[in-house]
Amino acid sequence: MANHYFRFKQFTVHQEACAMKVCTDACLQGAYTAAFLQTNKPVIQRILDIGTGTGLLSLMMAQQLPDAAITGIELDAAAAGQTKANFTASPWSDRLQVIETDAREMAADGQYDFIITNPPFYESDLKSSNHLRNQAMHATTLDYSDLLKVIDRQLKAEGAFSVLLPYRPFGDFISMAGAAGFYLQEVLHVKQSERHEYFRSIGIFSRQQNEPKVESMAIRAADQNAYTPAFVSLLQPYYLYL
Repeated sequence: MANHYFRFKQFTVHQEACAMKVCTDACLQGAYTAAFLQTNKPVIQRILDIGTGTGLLSLMMAQQLPDAAITGIELDAAAAGQTKANFTASPWSDRLQVIETDAREMAADGQYDFIITNPPFYESDLKSSNHLRNQAMHATTLDYSDLLKVIDRQLKAEGAFSVLLPYRPFGDFISMAGAAGFYLQEVLHVKQSERHEYFRSIGIFSRQQNEPKVESMAIRAADQNAYTPAFVSLLQPYYLYL
């Protein structure tokens, strides 16, 4: 059984009301994205977290980006309530808010500097009997085309977004994003260990066309007994025991 909470160095994520729990690849997305923003957009003002779930990604952004006000949106009422509690208990409650809504029904804002999203995976894979998990893991409520339309409406012209996807569909997403006017800027391809194949991709997209920066990382060493130095360096600001 998954823990009801996950404690980080500067905040705690309670998750018993959320279908999708804290996982390593989401932590990687948060850390990689925050590092990208610290380097490229250190005084960023407004961030939107689409499908915030537990609020993990918003909390990671808040920790590392002291000038950012972050709005998380979440369709599921129970998860939105838990996210609100996680935000309130954090050191950055004055810069965090959650809105319970369907992303497709949000008014066109176009004022967010950056968007981060860990969208539904496995659009055509076998679903489980848990409808909340299906909603979180499958494109039952927001497919990739809809997601790109939401991002287009909410993002400033010069803005960018971060997305976490399975490695194999990522190439298809790049093509869909290109058709919507978004182009890959940076990508991190992730392996479970140095002996495994890639299983996740974290991409940063914007409306600017240029040659993307491509990186790769293994979470664990070949023997799977220790985290790799690259993983430790990225997650050290967050994980308790790194």
